[in-house]
Amino acid sequence: MDTIDLLLNHRSIRKFKDEPLSQEQIKTLVTAAQHASTSSYVQSYSIIGVTDPELKAQLRAVSTQSYVEHNGHLFVFVVDFNRHHHLGQHFNTSVDDYFGTTESLIVGTVDAALAAQNMAVAAESMGLGICYIGSLRNDIARVSELLNLPEYTYPLFGMVAGVPDQAGSQKERLPFDVVYHENKYQPFDFNDYKDYDARVSAYYKERTNGERDDAWSAQVIGMLKGKPRLDVDEVLKSKRFLKQ
Repeated sequence: MDTIDLLLNHRSIRKFKDEPLSQEQIKTLVTAAQHASTSSYVQSYSIIGVTDPELKAQLRAVSTQSYVEHNGHLFVFVVDFNRHHHLGQHFNTSVDDYFGTTESLIVGTVDAALAAQNMAVAAESMGLGICYIGSLRNDIARVSELLNLPEYTYPLFGMVAGVPDQAGSQKERLPFDVVYHENKYQPFDFNDYKDYDARVSAYYKERTNGERDDAWSAQVIGMLKGKPRLDVDEVLKSKRFLKQ
Protein backbone atom coordinates (compact mmCIF):
# COMPACT_ATOMS: atom_id res chain seq x y z
CA MET A 1 0.00 0.00 0.00
CA ASP A 2 1.26 3.47 -0.83
CA THR A 3 2.63 5.08 2.34
CA ILE A 4 0.67 8.32 2.05
CA ASP A 5 -2.57 6.46 1.35
CA LEU A 6 -1.87 4.25 4.36
CA LEU A 7 -1.38 7.26 6.64
CA LEU A 8 -4.43 9.10 5.35
CA ASN A 9 -6.59 5.98 5.75
CA HIS A 10 -5.81 5.50 9.46
CA ARG A 11 -8.67 4.70 11.80
CA SER A 12 -8.88 3.15 15.25
CA ILE A 13 -10.08 -0.45 15.39
CA ARG A 14 -11.89 -1.54 18.55
CA LYS A 15 -13.02 -5.05 17.64
CA PHE A 16 -10.67 -7.84 16.60
CA LYS A 17 -10.95 -11.42 15.44
CA ASP A 18 -9.86 -14.07 17.92
CA GLU A 19 -6.50 -14.58 16.18
CA PRO A 20 -3.34 -14.04 18.25
CA LEU A 21 -0.42 -12.41 16.49
CA SER A 22 2.38 -14.78 15.59
CA GLN A 23 5.82 -14.41 17.13
CA GLU A 24 7.08 -13.34 13.70
CA GLN A 25 4.48 -10.57 13.53
CA ILE A 26 5.30 -9.41 17.06
CA LYS A 27 9.01 -9.31 16.32
CA THR A 28 8.41 -7.38 13.09
CA LEU A 29 6.27 -4.81 14.88
CA VAL A 30 8.70 -4.32 17.76
CA THR A 31 11.65 -4.09 15.38
CA ALA A 32 9.82 -1.47 13.32
CA ALA A 33 9.14 0.47 16.54
CA GLN A 34 12.84 0.34 17.43
CA HIS A 35 13.77 1.96 14.13
CA ALA A 36 11.96 5.17 15.00
CA SER A 37 14.00 8.27 15.69
CA THR A 38 15.28 8.55 19.26
CA SER A 39 16.68 11.60 21.02
CA SER A 40 20.50 11.45 21.29
CA TYR A 41 20.32 7.68 20.72
CA VAL A 42 19.05 7.30 24.30
CA GLN A 43 16.28 4.79 23.41
CA SER A 44 14.41 5.56 26.61
CA TYR A 45 11.49 3.15 26.35
CA SER A 46 10.55 -0.48 26.72
CA ILE A 47 7.62 -2.39 25.23
CA ILE A 48 5.76 -4.99 27.28
CA GLY A 49 3.70 -7.55 25.39
CA VAL A 50 0.80 -8.81 27.49
CA THR A 51 -0.37 -12.34 26.69
CA ASP A 52 -1.52 -13.63 30.09
CA PRO A 53 -5.37 -13.67 30.04
CA GLU A 54 -5.68 -12.82 33.73
CA LEU A 55 -3.31 -9.87 33.39
CA LYS A 56 -5.21 -8.64 30.35
CA ALA A 57 -8.43 -8.79 32.35
CA GLN A 58 -6.87 -6.77 35.16
CA LEU A 59 -5.66 -4.15 32.71
CA ARG A 60 -9.10 -4.06 31.14
CA ALA A 61 -10.52 -3.28 34.57
CA VAL A 62 -8.30 -0.20 34.68
CA SER A 63 -9.14 0.84 31.14
CA THR A 64 -12.81 -0.32 31.15
CA GLN A 65 -12.48 -0.97 27.39
CA SER A 66 -13.27 -4.52 26.24
CA TYR A 67 -10.71 -4.55 23.43
CA VAL A 68 -7.89 -4.23 25.98
CA GLU A 69 -8.72 -7.85 26.82
CA HIS A 70 -9.89 -9.11 23.42
CA ASN A 71 -7.35 -8.49 20.66
CA GLY A 72 -4.54 -10.09 18.71
CA HIS A 73 -1.90 -8.66 21.04
CA LEU A 74 -1.60 -5.96 23.70
CA PHE A 75 1.53 -3.84 23.82
CA VAL A 76 2.27 -1.43 26.67
CA PHE A 77 4.76 1.35 25.95
CA VAL A 78 6.85 2.24 28.99
CA VAL A 79 9.04 5.31 29.36
CA ASP A 80 12.20 3.70 30.69
CA PHE A 81 15.29 5.26 32.22
CA ASN A 82 15.80 2.34 34.59
CA ARG A 83 18.48 0.79 32.39
CA HIS A 84 20.24 4.13 32.20
CA HIS A 85 20.17 4.39 35.99
CA HIS A 86 21.87 0.99 36.21
CA LEU A 87 24.39 1.97 33.56
CA GLY A 88 25.36 4.92 35.72
CA GLN A 89 25.84 2.61 38.68
CA HIS A 90 27.87 0.18 36.61
CA PHE A 91 30.24 2.91 35.44
CA ASN A 92 30.25 4.63 38.85
CA THR A 93 28.83 7.79 37.31
CA SER A 94 25.85 9.62 38.77
CA VAL A 95 23.23 10.37 36.12
CA ASP A 96 20.14 10.35 38.33
CA ASP A 97 19.84 14.14 38.53
CA TYR A 98 18.87 14.11 34.85
CA PHE A 99 15.83 11.93 35.47
CA GLY A 100 14.01 14.45 37.65
CA THR A 101 14.03 17.15 34.99
CA THR A 102 11.26 18.22 32.66
CA GLU A 103 13.65 17.62 29.76
CA SER A 104 14.07 13.94 30.63
CA LEU A 105 10.30 13.56 30.92
CA ILE A 106 9.88 15.04 27.45
CA VAL A 107 12.70 12.96 25.95
CA GLY A 108 11.34 9.68 27.32
CA THR A 109 7.75 10.43 26.40
CA VAL A 110 8.62 11.48 22.85
CA ASP A 111 10.92 8.49 22.36
CA ALA A 112 8.15 6.08 23.35
CA ALA A 113 5.52 7.89 21.28
CA LEU A 114 7.70 7.87 18.14
CA ALA A 115 8.34 4.14 18.57
CA ALA A 116 4.63 3.49 19.00
CA GLN A 117 3.69 5.40 15.87
CA ASN A 118 6.25 3.41 13.88
CA MET A 119 4.59 0.26 15.19
CA ALA A 120 1.13 1.56 14.29
CA VAL A 121 2.12 2.28 10.70
CA ALA A 122 3.90 -1.07 10.39
CA ALA A 123 0.84 -2.91 11.73
CA GLU A 124 -1.52 -1.22 9.31
CA SER A 125 0.84 -1.95 6.42
CA MET A 126 0.53 -5.64 7.39
CA GLY A 127 -3.26 -5.48 7.19
CA LEU A 128 -3.70 -5.31 10.96
CA GLY A 129 -5.74 -2.80 12.93
CA ILE A 130 -4.61 -0.88 16.00
CA CYS A 131 -5.95 1.33 18.74
CA TYR A 132 -4.00 3.38 21.27
CA ILE A 133 -5.01 2.83 24.92
CA GLY A 134 -4.38 6.01 26.87
CA SER A 135 -6.95 4.87 29.43
CA LEU A 136 -4.30 2.70 31.10
CA ARG A 137 -3.41 5.95 32.84
CA ASN A 138 -6.81 5.83 34.58
CA ASP A 139 -4.86 4.16 37.39
CA ILE A 140 -1.19 4.50 36.55
CA ALA A 141 -0.09 3.16 39.94
CA ARG A 142 -2.12 -0.02 39.47
CA VAL A 143 -0.73 -0.58 35.97
CA SER A 144 2.80 -0.04 37.29
CA GLU A 145 2.12 -2.64 39.99
CA LEU A 146 0.63 -5.17 37.58
CA LEU A 147 3.57 -4.86 35.17
CA ASN A 148 6.17 -4.83 37.96
CA LEU A 149 7.60 -1.51 36.79
CA PRO A 150 10.61 -0.31 38.82
CA GLU A 151 11.81 3.22 39.55
CA TYR A 152 12.64 5.41 36.56
CA THR A 153 9.83 3.85 34.48
CA TYR A 154 6.17 4.61 33.92
CA PRO A 155 3.46 3.26 31.58
CA LEU A 156 2.69 5.84 28.88
CA PHE A 157 -0.09 4.03 27.01
CA GLY A 158 -1.05 0.71 25.51
CA MET A 159 -1.67 -0.34 21.94
CA VAL A 160 -3.90 -3.20 20.86
CA ALA A 161 -3.27 -4.81 17.49
CA GLY A 162 -4.86 -7.63 15.58
CA VAL A 163 -6.94 -8.75 12.64
CA PRO A 164 -9.84 -6.27 12.37
CA ASP A 165 -13.38 -7.52 12.92
CA GLN A 166 -14.88 -4.17 11.93
CA ALA A 167 -14.19 -1.57 9.29
CA GLY A 168 -13.92 1.26 11.76
CA SER A 169 -14.71 4.83 10.82
CA GLN A 170 -12.47 7.81 10.25
CA LYS A 171 -12.94 11.07 12.14
CA GLU A 172 -12.19 14.22 10.21
CA ARG A 173 -9.18 16.15 11.51
CA LEU A 174 -9.01 19.88 12.12
CA PRO A 175 -8.77 22.03 8.98
CA PHE A 176 -5.28 22.45 7.52
CA ASP A 177 -5.31 26.24 7.99
CA VAL A 178 -6.19 25.87 11.66
CA VAL A 179 -3.28 23.53 12.40
CA TYR A 180 -0.58 24.89 10.08
CA HIS A 181 0.83 28.32 10.96
CA GLU A 182 3.23 30.07 8.58
CA ASN A 183 6.26 31.70 10.24
CA LYS A 184 4.45 32.67 13.45
CA TYR A 185 1.57 31.50 15.61
CA GLN A 186 -1.80 32.78 14.51
CA PRO A 187 -4.38 33.91 17.12
CA PHE A 188 -7.22 31.54 17.95
CA ASP A 189 -10.55 32.37 16.34
CA PHE A 190 -13.47 30.08 17.13
CA ASN A 191 -15.15 31.08 13.87
CA ASP A 192 -12.45 29.05 12.08
CA TYR A 193 -13.83 25.93 13.79
CA LYS A 194 -17.59 26.36 13.36
CA ASP A 195 -17.95 24.45 10.09
CA TYR A 196 -15.67 21.72 11.39
CA ASP A 197 -17.72 21.48 14.58
CA ALA A 198 -20.88 21.05 12.52
CA ARG A 199 -19.35 18.29 10.40
CA VAL A 200 -18.12 16.40 13.47
CA SER A 201 -21.57 16.66 15.01
CA ALA A 202 -23.12 15.27 11.82
CA TYR A 203 -20.55 12.43 11.80
CA TYR A 204 -21.50 11.32 15.32
CA LYS A 205 -25.20 11.65 14.60
CA GLU A 206 -24.90 9.39 11.56
CA ARG A 207 -22.60 6.88 13.27
CA THR A 208 -24.86 6.49 16.31
CA ASN A 209 -28.26 6.79 14.60
CA GLY A 210 -28.91 10.06 16.39
CA GLU A 211 -27.90 8.93 19.88
CA ARG A 212 -24.93 11.28 19.91
CA ASP A 213 -24.34 14.59 18.15
CA ASP A 214 -21.66 16.42 20.14
CA ALA A 215 -19.33 18.75 18.27
CA TRP A 216 -15.54 18.57 18.52
CA SER A 217 -15.35 21.61 20.79
CA ALA A 218 -17.91 20.24 23.26
CA GLN A 219 -16.22 16.83 23.32
CA VAL A 220 -12.76 18.26 23.99
CA ILE A 221 -13.92 20.71 26.65
CA GLY A 222 -15.83 17.91 28.37
CA MET A 223 -12.75 15.70 28.39
CA LEU A 224 -10.40 18.40 29.65
CA LYS A 225 -12.63 19.39 32.54
CA GLY A 226 -13.66 15.89 33.54
CA LYS A 227 -10.61 13.59 33.34
CA PRO A 228 -7.64 15.29 35.01
CA ARG A 229 -5.91 12.06 36.19
CA LEU A 230 -4.28 14.02 38.99
CA ASP A 231 -2.64 10.87 40.37
CA VAL A 232 -0.25 10.75 37.41
CA ASP A 233 1.77 13.60 38.91
CA GLU A 234 2.31 11.79 42.22
CA VAL A 235 3.18 8.48 40.56
CA LEU A 236 5.77 10.14 38.32
CA LYS A 237 7.29 11.79 41.39
CA SER A 238 7.47 8.43 43.15
CA LYS A 239 9.16 6.99 40.06
CA ARG A 240 11.71 9.85 40.20
CA PHE A 241 10.58 11.40 36.92
CA LEU A 242 9.56 14.62 38.65
CA LYS A 243 11.15 16.21 41.68
CA GLN A 244 9.22 16.02 44.93
